[in-house]
Amino acid sequence: MRYPQGGGLTAERQAFRERIRMEAVALFVDGRGSTEIARELRVSVRSVQR
Repeated sequence: MRYPQGGGLTAERQAFRERIRMEAVALFVDGRGSTEIARELRVSVRSVQR
């Protein structure tokens, strides 16, 4: 079964996830590696790589 747009998350949780994505982008721009970003944002390295 597929989830509707947004993955079935509340608007609040979608906003939280988008904020984390934007933080990851900023860290990539600064030249940091996936492992360091994952540690700082407290997510998996695989999530950062996606």
